[in-house]
Amino acid sequence: MDTIAAISTPSGEGAIAIVRLSGSQAFSIVDTIYKGRQQLSEAETHTIHYGHISDPETGKNIEEVMVSVLRAPKTFTREDIVEINCHGGLVSVNRVLDIVLSSGARLAEPGEFTKRAFLNGRIDLSQAEGVMDLIRAKTDRAMNVAFKQVDGRLSEKIRRLRRQLLETVAHVEVNIDYPEYDAESLTIELLQEKASDVKVEIEKLLQTAKQGKILREGLATAIIGRPNVGKSSLMNSLVHENKAIVTDVPGTTRDVIEEYVNVRGVPLRLIDTAGIRETEDIVEKIGVERSRQVLKEADLILLVLNSADELTKEDEALFQAIHGLNAIILLNKTDLPKKVNEDVVRENAAGRPIIAASLLKDEGIEELEQAIAELFFEEGVEGADLSYISNARHIGLLNQAKRSVIDALDAAEAGVPVDMVQIDITRAWEQLGEIIGENVHDSLIDQLFSQFCLGK
Repeated sequence: MDTIAAISTPSGEGAIAIVRLSGSQAFSIVDTIYKGRQQLSEAETHTIHYGHISDPETGKNIEEVMVSVLRAPKTFTREDIVEINCHGGLVSVNRVLDIVLSSGARLAEPGEFTKRAFLNGRIDLSQAEGVMDLIRAKTDRAMNVAFKQVDGRLSEKIRRLRRQLLETVAHVEVNIDYPEYDAESLTIELLQEKASDVKVEIEKLLQTAKQGKILREGLATAIIGRPNVGKSSLMNSLVHENKAIVTDVPGTTRDVIEEYVNVRGVPLRLIDTAGIRETEDIVEKIGVERSRQVLKEADLILLVLNSADELTKEDEALFQAIHGLNAIILLNKTDLPKKVNEDVVRENAAGRPIIAASLLKDEGIEELEQAIAELFFEEGVEGADLSYISNARHIGLLNQAKRSVIDALDAAEAGVPVDMVQIDITRAWEQLGEIIGENVHDSLIDQLFSQFCLGK
């Protein structure tokens, strides 16, 4: 394969920027533009060297650098890697990259470094996808889950399940080839036992899918309520920053405001909506319509009520709008004399959590955060197992494999010949293999890695 290069640090100003090269010509290419005490091709692996990058046409030094030398196979891609650390800034790093490319390297495609790590056998496909989750993680908890996937925890579980299925297939093959040495009834009994065990293990993995997807993608959380009940104050309290304008004037929030926040390790895509009410104001009316659309797409609703007012028809309409949805009720303004009928609120809440709060005094936020964590993580987000299934592709393949195993069990129970039952077991084995890249089309590999950022 040819030698690739790309900028591996975010664009913009910073202390340093890194240009990474990977491939058999990495050292020889950089040797033509690097000036230091020794040639990089002669340097020991996993060392870093001070020097300058020069323009090969003029011989003029253009950048002061520190260059890392990493020799195959103990590198991220299992190829020779050179990382040029230069001053951060768009001009300096792009000038270094241009010289590297003009000296023989090719600009890497998005995710091509990680793709090479996969193709060269350093990581499997689920680990490669974990790398992207690690980059995109928005909380410590999400990062820990992604790191476990990169570390191979999911891969090992999938391989163990595939071994169990493969042993079953092998036993069936013996029965087919040498029926005089292996009774079919015993083979069917073994197949049912192994398939049942695999089905149980797949179900355990799928049970974590909901929480895993939340940690990976974030929880779309809409803050709703009639105007001036404290929605913007709630957002500011959760974000710990004045993102939304707070006034005593109803209808201040005219549009949807979004912000990611970390609530007990759960990433929330927090959406502060315009107060939902009937209005003649054209701009506010547009905001109200957008709020109604957000309500339909949200994973969690935070309904804010004013405990210093009696429930209004608008409040009751909001309760009807969230019927059947995940919601937490926040009774705000408890620092004022209470007028709301809590029995009526509980009746409308229909068993959903109700939190008393005074956002003005920053009271009730801890209880709200705990309620959010408990609503989506039964054991508490901090105490739950880190082995979550979070990738939609993995979830789909696990469901397919589970269906194939169930088909095999049903066929065995119905007395279908063992060689026919084996087809469903083999299909489940192949579907699990797609998760780790053992059985996967090149087009899918290209599509997956195209989602990565350039330089990774």
